[in-house]
Amino acid sequence: MFRLMFYRPCIPPNTGNAIRLAAGTGCELHLVGPLGFDLSEPKLRRAGLDYHDLASVTVHEDLDSAWAALKPQRVFAFTAHASQPHSAVAYQPRDVLLFGPEPTGLPDAVRNDSHVTEQLRIPMIPGRRSLNLSNAAAIVVYEAWRQHGFPGAV
Repeated sequence: MFRLMFYRPCIPPNTGNAIRLAAGTGCELHLVGPLGFDLSEPKLRRAGLDYHDLASVTVHEDLDSAWAALKPQRVFAFTAHASQPHSAVAYQPRDVLLFGPEPTGLPDAVRNDSHVTEQLRIPMIPGRRSLNLSNAAAIVVYEAWRQHGFPGAV
C-alpha cells in the first residue's frame, strides 16, 4: 500500500486524523521527527479515537533514518510551489507521499532532496495559502487508492 509521510508535524489533531486515514485505507503513516508534540497527547488521541491499534504508524528520528528504513523508489513531495497537480501521476503501491509541517510546508532542502521524484500540488483557487494537512493527505491518499480500484475496501 501507499506510504504517507509527515515531515516534522506540529499539530496533534492533524496527525490523529492521519492515523484514522491510515486505519481506514490501509496506508502506512510515517512520522519524521522531531515531532512538535508527544504521541500520547490527548488532542492527538482524541482525533485518532480508537484507530491507533488499527493503523500502521512508524516514527523516524529524522529524514535520513526514514530514507534508510523505507528505501523508497518514488517519493512525491506535496507543495504549493509545484505546478503539476496530484492527479496527473499514476501512483504505485509503496510510493511515498510526503507532506510538510503546518504552517510552513516542506522546506526547500526537503523538497529538493535527491530522494524526491517529483513535486506535486493540490489545485486550489488562487490566493489561498494551503489546505489543512490532514485534508490534503486524505485527498492524495484516496486518489492513489482510487487509481488501484480501492483494494481491500468493502
